[in-house]
This record gives sequence, C-alpha cells and structure tokens, in this order.
Amino acid sequence: MSVNDADHARLTTRRQAGYDRKQAQATREKGLLIVYTGPGKGKTTAAFGMALRAIGHGLRVGIVQFIKGGQDSAERAVLSGFEKVDFQTLGEGFTWQTQDRERDIAAAERGWAEAERMIQDPAYALVILDELNLVLKYDYLDLARVLATFSARRPELHLVTTGRHAPAALLEQADLVSEIRAIKHPYREQGVKAQRGIEF
Repeated sequence: MSVNDADHARLTTRRQAGYDRKQAQATREKGLLIVYTGPGKGKTTAAFGMALRAIGHGLRVGIVQFIKGGQDSAERAVLSGFEKVDFQTLGEGFTWQTQDRERDIAAAERGWAEAERMIQDPAYALVILDELNLVLKYDYLDLARVLATFSARRPELHLVTTGRHAPAALLEQADLVSEIRAIKHPYREQGVKAQRGIEF
C-alpha cells in the first residue's frame, strides 16, 4: 500500500508528537543495568559498541571477559589500546574445551574479583561483564551474590552483561534487556568457518 503526501505528513506529525512527549517525560539520569542475551550472534559486539561510545565521551571503561580466553581477539587488541580502558580476559576457553568444572569455577572467581574491583572503583563509568550470563547459568558464581553487588553499586555506574541464558532474576533486575535471536547463521547453514574481522 503506497502512502501519499498527506498520509505521510499525518504519520510523521503523529510520530514527532509521540517522540516529543516521551522526551519531555524522560528527565532522570541513572546508571543502567543492561543485559544482552539470546542465541544470536552479536551480544559482545553490541556491548563493545557501547564501550566505544563511552570512550568517545572520555569515560573510563572496565571490561572483564569470563569463559573466553586463550584465543587473541581483535576487539581486545584495539580496546586495550585506549588509555581509559581496562580490559581483563580471565576465562580459560569455552567449557567444552576445559571439561573441568572446578577449574572453570576458579576462573570465574578470578574474573568476579576483577569485576568487583571495577564496580567499587568510582573511576569507572561503564563496566562490561562479557559472558557473565553463562557463568551464572552454570552456577560458577552465586547468582544472589552477584545481584546483591549490582544492587549496591554506585547510582551512576552503568553495567552490561552478555551471554546466552541470562537468568530470570537478572532480567528482572535489569533496566534494559535485548534478546538477540538467531535466524540464520553461515556456520550452521553453509559450513562457513569463523572469519577474521567478523567473528574474531
């Protein structure tokens, strides 16, 4: 169905009025708890995009990577080059690679110690906890303990968690949740391997 000029003007006027109304109501500022979850590709990419935005505003960013470990990543190489970024990778690789629950729990505890340090340090404006959702799903860290730390954080601190299977209690506490769906993926449908500059 085509839209004529009069219909277009009516639609855009209504959209502008709705936008103006929402803008007038949005007067608060607060640190947000943001969760990127779901089976689709792009959760970490979305979080790192937010890191770049914060860096552009001169804000200090802390990043802790849980689970991911051994393989170098281009994102880590680039983001670590910024003076205002503290990038810690404390995982030992995916759980099916380590096949050692106690070792995975120990790695998660090391990562959480870094996360707590960043959360408590007023120098950080944004802290990204990459793959924390999976760590919580596998019970490598106590969910109640993590959520208590999130609740007690400084009011202005932004937190981002990524990973599949975000627990319901985390979703409930979050201010913003984005679920990234998997509709097509070349690895599954076409046997295309992970490629430089796209997956790593």
